Amino acid sequence: MQRQNYLCKSCGKQFIFRKRIDSQQLYHEYIFGKQTLKQLSVQHKVSVSTIQRKFSSIRSTRIISSSKHVIVLMDATYWGRNFGVLIMKDSRTGKILWRKFIFRKETLSDYREGLEWLLANNFKIDGIVCDGLRGMFQMFSCYRVQMCQFHQVRIVKRYLTQNPELEASVELLGIVRLLCHTDKEGFTAMFNSWYNRWAEFIRERYVEKKTGKKRYVHCRLRSAYLSLKRNMPYLWTWYNHMEVGIPNTNNGLEGKFTDLKSKLRNHNGLSQKHRMIFIDEYFKDSYRE
Repeated sequence: MQRQNYLCKSCGKQFIFRKRIDSQQLYHEYIFGKQTLKQLSVQHKVSVSTIQRKFSSIRSTRIISSSKHVIVLMDATYWGRNFGVLIMKDSRTGKILWRKFIFRKETLSDYREGLEWLLANNFKIDGIVCDGLRGMFQMFSCYRVQMCQFHQVRIVKRYLTQNPELEASVELLGIVRLLCHTDKEGFTAMFNSWYNRWAEFIRERYVEKKTGKKRYVHCRLRSAYLSLKRNMPYLWTWYNHMEVGIPNTNNGLEGKFTDLKSKLRNHNGLSQKHRMIFIDEYFKDSYRE
């Protein structure tokens, strides 16, 4: 806080003028300048408690984009198991359209709430890119829905691991790694060819001695295959509607999540309340109209 002394020539009284600190500018320095509370207090010549009071006084405001034709990227990111944020972003303008803090795993109702808010504010949805949460394709069936190809690759890797031992798994993983770098015809041809070769292998079963039930021998390989088969119609929406410009991944949103978490790590120890303020200010400053 800058101070200037003034002297009244008539009465001889001395006055002190204090220039007020702009809370928003202060928080911008905190987030993007990576300044600690102590550094800010020294820079602005005020106490740490004054800086903290300034931050506590900040009230977030929702900025509504004026660009109404949007392609919605939607996903959630988490800090631990009980706190996260769900974001909807316009792929064309890079603006954050809507956000919701969540204190559990995200559900279909959370995504439905965001979509209803967009429609209530006159947005025209030209396409949606999502992570394929169970039931989401059915819920958004009236829109062009693209399953994030990067998420699909991660799902398959989760089933097969990074270094599978089975020859069939090695081949399928190699095909899946090409998903984000090839076209629809090439990928589906490779996938179908792989299945024709390994169909009997995938269907192999054994009988449990204790229960007498039949189980699949290669259950994780089968799950990876079924995931690809089930999501295949939604992996190529971008390819079928190139004129719309739908991206094939949620990487535009994932990049912001990575940057946000990197900046939050510079300020470890924030309470949940102040973390929420930080997240709001980060997105508001990044996507200001």
